[in-house]
Amino acid sequence: MTTLQLEAATRPTFPFTALIGQPRLQRALLLAAIDPVIGGVLISGPRGTAKSTAARALAALLPQAPFVTLPLAASLEQLVGTLNVEDVLRDGQLRLSPGVVARAHGGVLYVDEVNLLPDALVDALLDVAASGVNTVERDGISQQHAARFVLLGTMNPEEGELRPQLLDRFGLSVALATPTDAGERSAILRARLAFDADPHAAAAQHAAQTHRLAADIANARQALSGLAWSDEVLHHAAQLALQAGVDGMRADLVMLRAARAQTAFEGRATVSTADVDAVAELALAHRRAPDTSASAPRQSGPAPQPSPSSSTRAGVQPEPATEGDWGALRAQPEAFTRVPTPGAWPAKKA
Repeated sequence: MTTLQLEAATRPTFPFTALIGQPRLQRALLLAAIDPVIGGVLISGPRGTAKSTAARALAALLPQAPFVTLPLAASLEQLVGTLNVEDVLRDGQLRLSPGVVARAHGGVLYVDEVNLLPDALVDALLDVAASGVNTVERDGISQQHAARFVLLGTMNPEEGELRPQLLDRFGLSVALATPTDAGERSAILRARLAFDADPHAAAAQHAAQTHRLAADIANARQALSGLAWSDEVLHHAAQLALQAGVDGMRADLVMLRAARAQTAFEGRATVSTADVDAVAELALAHRRAPDTSASAPRQSGPAPQPSPSSSTRAGVQPEPATEGDWGALRAQPEAFTRVPTPGAWPAKKA
């Protein structure tokens, strides 16, 4: 009887430095890797825009970092883990069955099509990503463990959107588009075909850049605690958040943390307003109110009615202003016909 010999999968990962035409995505991923407290990155875009390729390439930059994928059909217990209460009753030992977040500790947790996950699962996942601590509870017994990882979520907007409450929980966001320049598409094709033909040669070609980038991430992580924000930087971040019309304070905090990570990555000792400007759109794009722009601060009081000459998205002219709720119709008098009453009901027969 012949025994089937399986060949080990030793195919290297597509190099992070070989990505073409995605500078904003690369910046967002690097910032999240330097400071996972930022809250991860939400990557949206159509099929075939290198979302998963970029996620795996980032994990390869982190030394001995696990790359864990959350399945779409995962349950809450599979995500956060569970406690074996039966062991407590039998021998008094509390044993934790670790979940996906425990296996991702110190690495990258990748969630493909995050918009298709149940809201309860996404909410629990984002809670752990933001705090770095996972709490497992069962039958009145709880246990905590560290779960610090870089959260990367991808989605195709054609398949549905995330609720605003869940969108806000992602630290940074990047919206990708299909390249429309023939030269850029040709460069992407050459890089991809060269990697598919000889992955080891492609990895070796980018080895020096990859090692240097990995060292820069490690140095930036160590420098984070020594950096602080001046009052000017704090005020500038708050002003940008107000201009964007965001709700809550999460956008301000994410901008400050991302600006600090940017400063650390570039090896500087002081966080500046220019650093905040460099990362602002990554933190505000998915939080910005629909009726605000990056340069128009939100005004207090009643909202002004649009003028006939104002332009709107996609060139659609605004409807005339009406009183009352949006879409409400004025009351219209309607005639009615009186229904004759049947009079007293006949007495019940004995």
